[in-house]
Amino acid sequence: MRITARTMALIYFSMGILFIYVAIQNADETVWNFITILLALVATLDFVAGIRYMRLHYKIKKIKKG
Repeated sequence: MRITARTMALIYFSMGILFIYVAIQNADETVWNFITILLALVATLDFVAGIRYMRLHYKIKKIKKG
């Protein structure tokens, strides 16, 4: 079974949401601690990867259609 680009995008988006949730739970009194910023950075990278996979999905779909 092959994993499609859309599936990978959804996986990365859910991981980004999970990391944001953990970062919010980790922010006790301030968000300016190392772990919170690290988790937010990882979430940002996951969202960027998810967007790139969605763009790839639409490119492949366009090539197959036309």
